[in-house]
This record gives sequence, C-alpha cells and structure tokens, in this order.
Amino acid sequence: MAIKQLSETLINQIAAGEVIERPASAAKELIENALDAGATRIEIATAGGGKALLRVTDNGSGMEETDLELAVRRHCTSKISDTLEDIRTLGFRGEALPSIGSVAKLSIASRRAGASSGAEIAVAGGKVLHLRPAAANPGTIVEVRDLFFATPARLKFLKTEKAEAAAITEVVKRMAIAFPRVRFVLSGSDRSTLEFPATGDDHLARMAQILGADFKDNAIALDAVREDVSLTGFAGVPTFNRGNSAHQYAFVNGRPVQDKLILSAIRGAYAETIPSGRYPVAVLSLTLDPALVDVNVHPAKSDVRFRDPGLVRGLIVGAIREALAREGDRAATTGADGMLRAFTAGRSGFQSGWRPAPAAAPWTAETSPSRPYERAAAAAGYGFAERPQAAFDGLAMPTARAEVAPPVEPVRAEEPARFPLGAARAQLHENYIVAQTENGLVIVDQHAAHERLVFEAMRKALHSKRLPSQVLLIPEIVDLPEEDCDRLMVFAEELGELGLAVERFGPGAVAVRETPAMLGEVDARGLVRQLADEIAEWDTASGLAAKLEYVAATMACHGSVRSGRRLRPEEMNALLRQMEATPGSGQCNHGRPTYIELKLTDIERLFGRS
Repeated sequence: MAIKQLSETLINQIAAGEVIERPASAAKELIENALDAGATRIEIATAGGGKALLRVTDNGSGMEETDLELAVRRHCTSKISDTLEDIRTLGFRGEALPSIGSVAKLSIASRRAGASSGAEIAVAGGKVLHLRPAAANPGTIVEVRDLFFATPARLKFLKTEKAEAAAITEVVKRMAIAFPRVRFVLSGSDRSTLEFPATGDDHLARMAQILGADFKDNAIALDAVREDVSLTGFAGVPTFNRGNSAHQYAFVNGRPVQDKLILSAIRGAYAETIPSGRYPVAVLSLTLDPALVDVNVHPAKSDVRFRDPGLVRGLIVGAIREALAREGDRAATTGADGMLRAFTAGRSGFQSGWRPAPAAAPWTAETSPSRPYERAAAAAGYGFAERPQAAFDGLAMPTARAEVAPPVEPVRAEEPARFPLGAARAQLHENYIVAQTENGLVIVDQHAAHERLVFEAMRKALHSKRLPSQVLLIPEIVDLPEEDCDRLMVFAEELGELGLAVERFGPGAVAVRETPAMLGEVDARGLVRQLADEIAEWDTASGLAAKLEYVAATMACHGSVRSGRRLRPEEMNALLRQMEATPGSGQCNHGRPTYIELKLTDIERLFGRS
C-alpha cells in the first residue's frame, strides 16, 4: 500500500482525538488560554453538558485579526519559541483551537485593549468560514457549538449531560484553586450558576470556596523546601477525610495535574492515620525550575515527569508528616458537628409528642401542658398529686441544724486549663473517658488511644537500633534481572538495619541469609521481588519498613488497654498526658479518631443559650 500525505483536516481530527477527549477537555484548554492571556475575570457558559454549547469569555489581552487567522492553524502559538526547557505558561503546543475547530463549530471574537475594533473568525469541521471585523469588548469570547458533530463516533463514548457538566465543574474548580486572583463564573441552562469571587493572595479563602468552610478550620499550612523544589499548600487533619480522592488537588508551577507520583506521596504521608477506604483532603503546590520537570508527556498535560522523582516524593511525605506531627493531633470540627446533629436528632425525637403553649398566651394552671400529665399520673398512683405523695408523710422534715462532720481528705483534681486534653472527670461504659478542658469537653476512646501510644513506642524502637533477625539454615536464592540486583544492592545496608541480610549471588541473583525476626515465617522470594519492584518504581525500599510497622501495629492492638477495663482517675489522666506528648495520637493505628472535642459554645447551642 502506497504512503500518502494526510489532509490538514484529518490531521487535526486525529490530534483532537488525543487533546479534546470530552467537553471538559475543551473547557480546560480554553480556560488555560484565557489565563495565559492575563485574564482576571473568566465566565464559562454551557448547555447540554458542553456538547451543545461551551462559551468562555475573558478580559485578557485579546488578539488582532492576523492573530486570529494563525490561532486556528496547527502548531501556531505565542507561548514558546525554540525550546521546551523553559515552559512557564499553561498552554504551549498550539493544538487546542485547531483541534476543536476540526470537530465542532468554533467562533472566536477578540479585541485588544485600546484597539478601535475587534475581529471574528469562524471555523466548522476544520474549514474557515469567515474572518471579518466585529464589535467586541476588550478580551476574547470563544464559542464552541455542536462538539464532535464532524466525528459522530466520538459522541457515542460521551457520558450523560449531567456527568459531562460535572466534569466541566471540576475543571473550573481546579483552575480556581490555582488562580485565586481570578474571578470565575460558571453558568448555563444545564446547571445552577456557580461563582468564585477573586480572593487575591488569600489562597485559603479560595480553597474554602471550593472545599467548604470546614476545610479552613481543619487545614494545616505547608511550607517546605528541599534543594531546588519548594512545596506550599494545606493538608487536612487526618480526622477530616472523605470517601474518595476527589478532594486532593496538586499543582506544579501553577499547572493543575493529576500525577500518580504526587497522589501516591499523599497516600504514603497519611499512612496509618486514616481508615481504609477514606482519603485525606489536601491542596499541594510545587514550584521548581521548569527545566527540572517535563510537562510534555501527556496530550492533556495532566501528567508530568520529574527529573528527580525521589526528591519530590520525599519532600511531600516529609512535609505532610512534619505538619501532622506539629498540628495534626486535633479532632476535626466536623466531629463536633456530627455529635451535635446526633444530640439534636435524639432531642427532637423525644419531644415529637410535645406541643408548647403559644408564646403570646398567658400561663394558667388550667392551660399548662403539665396538667394532663399530672391527672394521668395521679390516677396511676405516681407523680405529685396528693394521693401518691401521702406515702412520704412519715418521713422527717428537712432541718437547717448543722452537725460537725469528721474531716474528709479533699481529692486533688487536675486543673483542666493546664492541658490541651483537659482533666479526666468520668469514665463511661468502661471505655470512654470524659475530660474537661478550658473551653469544653473531650471524649476519649481509651482502647484506641492506648493502642496508638503502644504502637508509637514500638515504632520508635524499630528506628532506634538494628532489628533482630533470624538466620536461615539454607540461604534463599532469588533470581532477578541483573539491573534489579544492582538496584537492590544499593539498599543492602539499609535493608540490613531492618533485619533483612541480602548479598550478591552471581550476576542475576541475590542470596537472602537473614530475615526480620518480627515477621516470623516469611516468603523471602516474594519479599525481595516486591522490594526490587518498589526500588525500580520509586527509588526507595520503604516496603519492608511498612511490613514491620504493620506487625508492630497488630501487636500494639493486642497489647493495649482493652475496652471494658475500669480506670482510676490517675490512670485516665496519665493516658491523657501521654496522648498530648505523642505525635499522631489523634488517630489509632487503623486511622479512626481517638477522641472527639466538643466546645462549650457547641454545648450551649444544644441548650439554646447562644
């Protein structure tokens, strides 16, 4: 078969299949163009989930007629010149507009600030329909109609209008978090209007617009630098978690990304602090030299490649763990809200049969809501009527005469204001410690709390000295590719500290002579192969340490204070003091909260005092 040159329209449609996957992809590209143009106000309107209409209006720098003519041609851009080593804009390929124009009906109206008039160009199915002067405000209006009308097969793979509209909303949210100085408005016939006013330099205020006001009260600031990479942002406390990872946002040099390395680092940083199936809330922003990161590895520019992935992963994990150790040992405010809702629901259920008298009516004995109850109580033989009270006639009346009582040694109570977790006041159901703080109360799960304390003590012992190992009678020979053996031997000393002794056994094998005693009987072959894969992927051998910590967590669970054990006041207070001094004590080894805090203002709300 002879080779032939494809037509320009077909080339653009092939490119569109990679760049414009769905309406949200088109919205992302158009919003990026508006941001690169310096816009401070961006309005997005949709219809039919973006398939029928997608319009993006901005107040950016605008374009002239000659710019419009080039903008719809492939590989025409103003954002890069001769190299990909210094990309500082969101877009740079010059593919978005021609790709959209090849599969949809595209029109662009634009005017530069100070110009007497604007211009408009229209493209449909890859063909330019017209290029002419037009009345326009400073900035640009890009309108996309009938997306994929030129490639009907693609329409079959789109989701429902509601799902496509939700995907566009998610794109706008990510862009809004990355650019708090820009005002975003999302509207259309297929949605209710969503507006994010500009917050200037207050990034946390913009995050609260997207993630909810609760995030502001449960976020810990991040600010760390390692070599040439800096990390800023906010990480939620472990008890402030969600049912999926949709509330994790990552940005690299201002570009929203969904990179596996970053998401994996977030997951690792919160290990053992969040229950299985729950996900932390975090917003991370990485800043580094553009030459140290490759953003040209994915058609949608959602993935990136770092020159030193181990450095980036270590920075994220270290910064989040340091922040959690510094401020993470506190209960999420949503825990108190849930408790309030539970109390309120119980109270409203108890009062469902009670109807108070109108506030404006004067009180009388006959109209008192207590009267029916008193009559019924008297008939039943209990209550405050005369007949039930007659049984108390034989009792002595109270007297005011004082008697000298023997001296009683006062119980010295701890002062709650002195401690973050307060002073123990009671134990409920032999499992929950109630402590009074300076401005509220704390309820502690004694088993979960002590489990965490025992685990942290064991983990500290793991990292403070070489772990005991058991010598294999016959060394286990593990066959591996030569490059895996080379990588594994780089970490041989580190693995030895953890009780795993490995040495080279020819060009394509390693010999395992000792395994960690804590693991008991272990599959040495599987363990070594797993470590080799992890080193190849992440350039780290943390998997063995994770296994050892898992064993320690299991041992801590079985060796901690059990539920149902009655504690003396001094034991309860000692547990509270240990929790205050132990990092990570706000969650047990399984990630569940160890205590819930209820502020005095919340308690007053329950009684209608505020």
